Formats: sequence, C-alpha cells, structure tokens
Amino acid sequence: MTTTTDYEVIIGLEVHAQLLTRSKMFCGCPTAFGGVPNSQTCPVCQGMPGVLPVINRRAVEFAIRTGLALHCTINAGCRFARKHYFYPDMPKNYQISQYEEPLAVDGWLEVDADGAPRRVGIQRVHMEEDVGKLVHEGTLETARASLVDFNRSGVPLMEIVSKPDVRSPEEAALYLRAMRAILIYLGVCDGNMEEGSLRCDANISLRPRGATEYGVKVEIKNMNSFKNVQRALEFEASRQAKALAAGERIVQETRLWEAEKDYTLSMRSKEYAHDYRYFPEPDLVPLRVAERWVDQLRTTLPELPAERRQRFVSQYGLPPYDADLLTQSRALADYYEAVVRAHAKPKVVSNWMMSELLRELPGDDEQAIAKCPIPPLNLARLLALIDDGTISGKIAKDVFEKMYRSGEDAPTIVKREGLVQVADASALAAVVDQVLAANAPAIEDWKKGKKQSLGFLVGQVMKATQGKANPTLVNQLLLERLPKQS
Repeated sequence: MTTTTDYEVIIGLEVHAQLLTRSKMFCGCPTAFGGVPNSQTCPVCQGMPGVLPVINRRAVEFAIRTGLALHCTINAGCRFARKHYFYPDMPKNYQISQYEEPLAVDGWLEVDADGAPRRVGIQRVHMEEDVGKLVHEGTLETARASLVDFNRSGVPLMEIVSKPDVRSPEEAALYLRAMRAILIYLGVCDGNMEEGSLRCDANISLRPRGATEYGVKVEIKNMNSFKNVQRALEFEASRQAKALAAGERIVQETRLWEAEKDYTLSMRSKEYAHDYRYFPEPDLVPLRVAERWVDQLRTTLPELPAERRQRFVSQYGLPPYDADLLTQSRALADYYEAVVRAHAKPKVVSNWMMSELLRELPGDDEQAIAKCPIPPLNLARLLALIDDGTISGKIAKDVFEKMYRSGEDAPTIVKREGLVQVADASALAAVVDQVLAANAPAIEDWKKGKKQSLGFLVGQVMKATQGKANPTLVNQLLLERLPKQS
C-alpha cells in the first residue's frame, strides 16, 4: 500500500499579517477590530471612482522591521501593482499589492525540527491592502446568504512568502509559531489568528522520494490555528498520496479546510500569475527606501525570540523546553524576568509560571499578560513566603488561585485566612503523637521496612493541620518517634 512515506512532502507557506497601524494602508480610516459593520470606511477603501490612495508610512516601517528581523535584503526601490480578481469582498475588483518589485527578498527563518535547527528560506516580504470580510449565514455549503463587511478592506497587510523548504506538517506548524513570535516581539502584528489578524495559506505538493522536480501544488486556505494548519496539511498529504498511488492526476487548485469535518474541500482552480493581470499601480509612484532609514530601523530591533531563548538558557540555567515556552511572547518573557529580578530563583519561577500561571491565563499573548490579575512582584512575594517558611508549597497553590480570582497579594490573603505554616516543634509534636496513636498498622508496615508508610503518616499530619504543618519538621518528628526498621 502506498503511503505518504513513499513521497517527499514539499510545503511553502504564505503568512498574511495585519499591521498594527492606527489607520489603513491608503486612507485615514481606523483599523480597530470589532466595529459596527461598514462603519470604518470611506470612498478610498470602498473603491469609489476618482479617489487616490496615499501610502501609510508607518506600515512601510513595520514591513522593513520585519524584513530585517527575517534577515532579508531591503530593496532600495519597490513598486505597488494592481492585482485583478473578482470576489464579493473586494470593492475595487482589484487589490493594491506588490508583485515584481517587493519591499524585501531572500531571507530566512530558523526552526527547531526534531531537535536540530534548520533554516527555511524567505522568498519575499511585500505589502498590500486587506480585503473585506464575508459573513455566511450557515456553513459554506448551505449558506442561505452572505453579508459583506468592508471594515477590514484597506487594512495594511504584509505577506511573507516562504520558499518551498518545509518538509512536514509538523515543521509547518513550528515555522508558523516562530513567525508569529517574531511579529509579536517586533510589535507589528498582534498575532491573533482567531480574529484573522494573522492568517496562513499553505501550498503543498508531493514527489517520489529521490525525485528532483516538484509535483503539482495545491493551495489550502481557511486555517485559523497552528493545530488546523498541521491537520489540514496532514490530510492533504494523505489525500494526494492516495490519489497518486491510484494513478490519478493532481490538479492545481485552491481547497478550503473544514476543521469540523477534518477534510479539505475544493474551492476553485488555482490561478496563475498572469490570471491576475498585474500591472504597476498608476496612482502611486515607485517607493524609494533610503538606506539611512533602514539602518536607523535596524538599530531599533528588539531582542528576538531565538536570541532571548538562548539567553534564558545561558543566563538563568533554564532547560531549553522552559526557555522556549517562556519566550513564545514578548510579554510573557518580560513577566518572567520581572519576577526573577524580585525573586532570584529562575527555575522555581519558571516552574510556577508554567504550571500555575499559564494554566489560569486565557493565552500567552500581550493582551492576556497585560490583563493578568497577578503582577510579577506579587508572584515573587508569594514565592518568598514559601522560602521563609511562612506557608507550605501546597498552601501556596491555594493562595495563588485566590490571588488570581481576587487580585489581592499573598501576604494579605495569608494573614486574613490564618494560613501561616505551623513550625512550632512542641505544637506539632502533639499532632504527630495523635497520628501515630491512630495508625498502628502503618507503624507495623514501617517496622517491616515499608518506607512508603512514612509518606502516609506525613500526609495524615498535614491533613490534621489543614496543610499548615512544616513538612520538613513533620518528617523529622516522625523519624524521631518511629521504631527502628527490621
């Protein structure tokens, strides 16, 4: 039976990122998400006759910063073009984009595939305007009507096109995660895939292993998460492998990913470049990018995820897994370093953030961290209470949950609810004696060499003190009172 293992999977990704500018690409309309449909439009972004576009300088700056972060060459000159195609959410029946003369070319992005870093080539970074949004009543297959919202029409969009260097669906998801992290660190895109500010189209083809020519590529759209990108590519690779094994011909087409049904659906035949009838945008002069401006922007680039990840390993001694997770977003990494500055135990802080904080947060992006009810200093104060013996680790977890729900700091909660750890030897000795008197079978097991009996007895003391006893002191008192093991 022929499977995908008989073929080499070739994947190229097109990432579309909405830029975090206040106004649109060629007009002054706002770009805020969630406005009343068609309330953020004007004659320019509605494509009315006789209007003239004006380039958003901030959008160009963001695209240059992205190109630099991806090790691209920034072209001294670039040009906008008209890309013609008809779709209901396209007000002008053409899109102002870039074609033969993009802003940036020939870069790369490194991904960690199977524990080994590998570079995926970046073919180009170019600017364009976004289109509107269709709202379907029902599913795509059964929709009774489709409504059009042009608020998104004209929003600055940056397209990042990879070379066909990705070799598996898993690697595609890694590439997209790494790309999203860079865009968020740069502050050029919020990376919100659910709201559509970061979107990904994938081109996939198969060729027999050992072959040098590419197979016929299929484009997949409508993927709004890393998981969906991977699942869609896995399905499509399997579909194409089965078709090739059966002697069928793969056609160049665009397919939609139906996440709920777990399959791709043919949408239309895939267009070639000449189908779009590209020609230079007559209403915009060629864009000249001064070298001194590029050099200035290069100096403003922040520490990027890969660099910060390496520093977390070398400076804080974190395992690569911890460092990778904590640097997925700039805000999360900033939060971690703020806690460590106040409580200099990097691995302890990492453990608490990964096990407790990320479990509570709705996400790890800038907005989720900004809205976190536990500021870094408050988490550091909680960890300090564990270190000085005021509360136990178990109680600390309960306190953390209350901090997250109420926004109060740890000392306030501990004092109000009387959660201070019992570390008085005489007070604990009485509790230990009561536990030993009530658990004769456990003592007999201990005498027979069953060491787990000690853990059971410690648990009983902790239960009797509602988790307030100092575990180290409890162990010490029990060992002093338990008979010798045979």
